[in-house]
Amino acid sequence: MKPLLPFSKLSVLDISQGIAGPYCTEILWQQGAHVIKIEPPEGDWGRHVGAARNGHSSLSISYNAGKQSVCVDGRTAEGKQVLRRLAAQADVVVQNFRPGVAERLGMGYEDLIKTNPGLIYVSISGYGVDGPYAHAPASDSVMQADSGLMFANQDAAGSPRRLGMLMADIATALYAAQQTSAALFHRAMTGEGMHLKLSLFEACAALQVNDITAFGLEGERVPGAVSAPNGIFDTADGAISVLALNNDQFARLSRALNRPDWLKDERFENNEKRMVHRGVLHQQVGEQLREQITQHWMALFSEHDVLHAPVRDYTMLAAHPQAEHLGMFQPVEQPDVGLLNLPGLPGAGLHRPLQASPRVGEHTTAILSNAGFSAAEISQLLQAGVIKQAALTTNEVTQ
Repeated sequence: MKPLLPFSKLSVLDISQGIAGPYCTEILWQQGAHVIKIEPPEGDWGRHVGAARNGHSSLSISYNAGKQSVCVDGRTAEGKQVLRRLAAQADVVVQNFRPGVAERLGMGYEDLIKTNPGLIYVSISGYGVDGPYAHAPASDSVMQADSGLMFANQDAAGSPRRLGMLMADIATALYAAQQTSAALFHRAMTGEGMHLKLSLFEACAALQVNDITAFGLEGERVPGAVSAPNGIFDTADGAISVLALNNDQFARLSRALNRPDWLKDERFENNEKRMVHRGVLHQQVGEQLREQITQHWMALFSEHDVLHAPVRDYTMLAAHPQAEHLGMFQPVEQPDVGLLNLPGLPGAGLHRPLQASPRVGEHTTAILSNAGFSAAEISQLLQAGVIKQAALTTNEVTQ
């Protein structure tokens, strides 16, 4: 018999949009929670940016798998009441609006604990709920610039660069999921609910604690690599990452490349000196690696136990022998899109298989009925346009 998932009894109301809030609740869903995804009539804004097809986007698919979507117009008085009735039955509510927006919806923490005192309420914002930047507009790119992430990711010429993924939002979601777990444990011990307040700004700073520490020690930005050689080098048909963290590893690399002269060169006798002369060392490594294809170097470095890896794209990642062994990727049939091969949470046994992401309002009437709304109430809300139910597919009609 399969073990019970950690959050299999947990009810989560997700009124967030985009990435940070939805990914937080997606993690909880993968760990067993029942997650109700609230969307406005136009849908979560994450459905309409980036790679998109037929009402879904990479964001909406990645961060809303398995959730049940309820479409509610929270701008109406009736819609606000629907939201509050659902919140009264939730263990966790997650929102990521600018400060004050949830309160205007009647969905602020103080509003909800009147009927649900044990609630775990998660507020995610750009800069925090108060302070001089509380109402400043924030996005992943804004936050990467403002928090030092672009400063940390300078190129060789010293120009700051944006990390090529939504790192600020993703990091915040991970911290939010961890703090939600801690708050749930606290409630289990004490019976007390809690209001968690997280910001992208704080999360990005926490993510960089080592770089900030190094900056404090040196008084300037320390290059990301902590050893030499340590870099990405072109091969005859691709690119490969090669590094040595200590003298033993450098000796192995020297033997693999048949460079006994490096072991006699005073410039390379320890990591501190190798870091000073890394430009020369990288040039010599680079010249040699360009002479053969990646597979040649992978075989040679494996033989000598040298730290290395080819630079893979996502197709190559899915075909990685270890990815196949671990079952990292799961086939997901996404309606209106097709078959996708996606990674779930790491760690075997503590998460459920991925499922498709819902259409806007796909589960509206079913969820409201389960929440105690009468058939007459649901019909009236539908007619008034306060809620919307997605049209059933041919398969759903025949089931």
